[in-house]
Amino acid sequence: MWVDGKGDRPVVLSPGFQSRKRMFTVFFNYSGLLVVYILPQETIMTTTYYVQNVLSQVKSAINEQRPKVSTSRTLLLHDNAGPYKARATTQSLRELEFKSCPTYSPDLAPCDFWLIQILKDRLAGRKFDRIQDLAKAVNSELRTIPEEDFQGVFRKRQIRLKRCIESHGEYFEGL
Repeated sequence: MWVDGKGDRPVVLSPGFQSRKRMFTVFFNYSGLLVVYILPQETIMTTTYYVQNVLSQVKSAINEQRPKVSTSRTLLLHDNAGPYKARATTQSLRELEFKSCPTYSPDLAPCDFWLIQILKDRLAGRKFDRIQDLAKAVNSELRTIPEEDFQGVFRKRQIRLKRCIESHGEYFEGL
């Protein structure tokens, strides 16, 4: 949180506070869901962790789905988080033969303009006592999304890319 000299300082939680939030990293393609990776409790998504644990699962899932096709045509769309922009990550992406988009606008990221809202809508009001129950519900809901919806979101992304270019990168609404 950025504060100027005039604003209130943010509240700092006491040591030992445990957030109930968990990070899910979701990878999908035109055909549907590839990998849902749940960051283990008390783990931080660092560059090293991402490269060693997450990317290898993605590569395996793609190779399983398309055993005779190289990943060299696979484009990963990352957000602006440090671990995804780090030099070690970009080097690993090259070694694994992935392509990576440059940092993105939320208007162009399918997770931001489509997937997160689906999960919010479908899981609204449900409470989960264990992370395993939440993970099972998230996986279950993601797997019920029809292939046509995944294809549609990629078509819609193309429209969004065009609108972003036409608006010279300025914010736009209405898709």
